[in-house]
Amino acid sequence: MSISVFSEILEGLYDNTVVPYLGSGVLFDAKNKLTGAAMPADSNSLILAMNNGKPMAPKLMYEFPRAAMNLELKRGRNFLGQFLTKLYGETEWTRAAVHEWLAEWKPNYIVDINRDSQLQDSYADEEHFLIVGAARITANNFRFNCYHYDGKDYFSIAQEQLDPTFPILFKPMGTAKPEPSFIASDADYVDYITELMGGFAIPDVLKAYRKDKRYLFIGLPLNRDSERMVMSDITHDAAQPRGWVLNKNPTPKEVRYCKKIGIEIVDADVLDLLTAVGFDRDNRKTA
Repeated sequence: MSISVFSEILEGLYDNTVVPYLGSGVLFDAKNKLTGAAMPADSNSLILAMNNGKPMAPKLMYEFPRAAMNLELKRGRNFLGQFLTKLYGETEWTRAAVHEWLAEWKPNYIVDINRDSQLQDSYADEEHFLIVGAARITANNFRFNCYHYDGKDYFSIAQEQLDPTFPILFKPMGTAKPEPSFIASDADYVDYITELMGGFAIPDVLKAYRKDKRYLFIGLPLNRDSERMVMSDITHDAAQPRGWVLNKNPTPKEVRYCKKIGIEIVDADVLDLLTAVGFDRDNRKTA
């Protein structure tokens, strides 16, 4: 990994011109406090957790939204919400090192496509705003809910009340708190991405704030269409080049895609990032 490239990334992160964009890989070391099992976060582990540890048909194992759609058709949409709420809202997990690091400096804006609430816990002692993705709702045309956290509790607010002088946490795929809301099945993704492309899944305040930002994609595989479409629209109006992705073993498909949209592949992973910033993940403190 080029020292100069990583220095540029870190400088941008700490002056808030580079936005952290978190994928499932940031949760690699989060464990169930009772069993010690790893937190299901990536597509494969989520499918297994959703199906009682049993693999599904190969065509369904391809991607979590596809498998989730299959079970939604069989067991109803409430099944998915209940599963994800229990997994991320009721089970106790150890803290991921990346979230401990983020808690130390608290970036002004961060995108987290995971469905757990560790990012919110990182800001539990600081006032902030939360944007949570939503799908297949009829109350209005928008596909998000906005909340203000006053240092103790979350309160539902209108999008016009978002204040970018405070940190903004964007959870497009949902979270269990303060109210469970998740993008999970193919039907959810189709609805959400359609409105994302139409401009109805991101508040206007955030559209203005994100202009000319660059991104560091951490723990994010870019070999699946659903995650790529979400990422492409969320990072619309980014600077060019768009940013960097940490990936030691990119597939040819990822290489072509990143070249096409202006993302530099950095030969590093989440552990390399933690080492570079001086974070001791075992002792949970900076060196």
